[in-house]
Amino acid sequence: MRTHGHKSHHCIECNTTLELRVYEHSIVKFAIPLCPTCQHAFTARFKATSKETRELCQALRKRGVPAQMGKNGELMTIDIATSDAIVNIEVDGHHHNHNTKQALTDLKRSYHAFKRGYLTLRIPLSVLKSNLEETAQYITDFLKDNKNQIDFGF
Repeated sequence: MRTHGHKSHHCIECNTTLELRVYEHSIVKFAIPLCPTCQHAFTARFKATSKETRELCQALRKRGVPAQMGKNGELMTIDIATSDAIVNIEVDGHHHNHNTKQALTDLKRSYHAFKRGYLTLRIPLSVLKSNLEETAQYITDFLKDNKNQIDFGF
């Protein structure tokens, strides 16, 4: 691996040091740095996930949030899970607001997650396309405040 003049990059899942070509390929394909093993393991998980969702997950991780992509829950797959703060993050395209059946399904999913102790934070895809960093910071602050309330029994 070339290190002279280059920042060392690591897989965000297993912390393996990445060669520059592997890092660049992963960023192009997944929008996050993954080693070949983790790229293979997460291909199916990322297949149905938007680039903006992957970028949000990476932005949250850069801020210290232990975010996990495409985690399977008991009844559903969650776009981004944050077990520390017991918050599920769902990134919703426009059809989540314009399709009545989809909107009701989302409400039911949020309700069932709530019954298991998880809040669901719904983020419109459009806001990620225009304000990823600001959105990631607000979500990070939300998660920290939520975790503090849990830790103090609120």
